[in-house]
Amino acid sequence: MSNVALIGLGVMGRPMAENLMAKGYSVIAMDVSEAARAAVPGARPPAAEAFAKADAVITMLPEGRHVDSAYADIVLPGAKDGALLIDCSTIDVETTKALSEKAAARGLDMLDAPVSGGPEAAGRGSLSFMVGGAPKAYAKAVPLLADMGAKYSHFGASGAGQAAKACHNMICGITAMAVVEGFALADSLGLDLGQFYELCSNAAAQSWTLQNRCPIPGVAPGIPASNGYAPGFAAALMAKDLRLAQAAARGAGQATPFGAEAAERFTKFAEDGGGALDFSAIYTTLRSQPEKAETQAKSRA
Repeated sequence: MSNVALIGLGVMGRPMAENLMAKGYSVIAMDVSEAARAAVPGARPPAAEAFAKADAVITMLPEGRHVDSAYADIVLPGAKDGALLIDCSTIDVETTKALSEKAAARGLDMLDAPVSGGPEAAGRGSLSFMVGGAPKAYAKAVPLLADMGAKYSHFGASGAGQAAKACHNMICGITAMAVVEGFALADSLGLDLGQFYELCSNAAAQSWTLQNRCPIPGVAPGIPASNGYAPGFAAALMAKDLRLAQAAARGAGQATPFGAEAAERFTKFAEDGGGALDFSAIYTTLRSQPEKAETQAKSRA
C-alpha cells in the first residue's frame, strides 16, 4: 500500500502524514482548513476524486459526526475498489459499527484503529493502535500500521478498537485525577514536591501519567506543566474521550463511578476555559501554587 490518502491534518494527522512521507509513501493529504493544509506540502481540500489511486484511506478527525460526513460525502463515493479504510479518529462505538456496515455495502473493508501516544509518537512512527475489524483487513493493514506505530493490537470485530480506546482513556483520566489530587494533598501538607515526585516515580504510585504529565512545574523533564501547561494532550480531548467511555459504559450497562467522576471534572474544566491546556492543568483547580513548586525545583538545582 504505497499510495495513502489521509484526511485530517490536525495535531495528530499532520505528523502522521509527515512520517509516512518520510518513509516513502505517496500521501494525498487533505483537510478542510486552509491553515492546516498550509503546514503540509501538497495538501489539498478533501474531494472524492482524490482517492482514485489510494490503496488506503486514513481518517483522523475530531468527532464521529465529522467521520460520518467524510465517509458519506467523499470516502465511500470516491474510494477505489479494494481500498482499505482505516479510521484512526477516537469516536463512539455505534457510529463506527454503522460506518463499517456502510463500507461493507460498498464492498470495502474498514478498520477502526484509534491511537495512543500523542503527536510526538505520531511523528516518530511509534504510535499504539487499538484495532477492530475483519481479520483479513487487519492482516492487510499490518505493514502500514507497522510504519506508523510501535504497537498494534487486533481486539476483534468492528467497534472493538474504539471500545479498547474508551477503556484505555478512562484509565488514563482516572489516573490523572489520582496524580493531581495526590500532589495537591502533598503540597497542602508541606511536602517537597520534587522529593515527592522522586518517591512516586520509584514506588507503587509510578505511572505513565506521573512521569509524562506531572502537574508540578520543574520536577520532571519536558512536562507540559513546565511550559505553561501547553499540550500535550488537551483537556478538551481528555473530556471528550471520557464522555465516550461513559457512553460505552451506558451501552454495556456497566457502572464506572470513578470514570464518571473524571468525565464530569474534565468536562467542567474544559468548559470553564481550560480546554486548550494540557489535561494536567486541572491541577490548578485544586492548588494555585505552581510557582512554589518551581521555586523548590530551582533551589535544588
